[in-house]
Amino acid sequence: MRLFLLLVTLLLSAPAAFADAEVYFISPQNGDTVSGEFGVRFGLRGMGVAPAGVDAANTGHHHLLIDVEVLPPLDVPLPKTEHVRHFGGGQTETTLNLAPGTHTLQLLLGNYSHVPHNPPVLSEKITITVSE
Repeated sequence: MRLFLLLVTLLLSAPAAFADAEVYFISPQNGDTVSGEFGVRFGLRGMGVAPAGVDAANTGHHHLLIDVEVLPPLDVPLPKTEHVRHFGGGQTETTLNLAPGTHTLQLLLGNYSHVPHNPPVLSEKITITVSE
């Protein structure tokens, strides 16, 4: 029982996001060329994945930023647009079909209400080429 209470206390007093938390792309990788419809797989270290609406400590869900040059405000819920895709079901992969050309992809973790953590858990931006 004491161990349980200690764990609960630690979780409740933990920061909004672990300092060593990292979100990243499993695939594709920076510089990859893909064709037509392609899969994207998300990775996360140092935190857990939970669906939107589930307020669990040290968890969040993925948002995929496509061709976003300037980050949206990080202190309010992320907008849902063709450039900011929400994975509020806790998904860790998706299939994309982007126009041929060069595109950037970046991952941003959001909390139960789609607000980025503080500090933000943000991946490196990768560049991919979609062939015809």
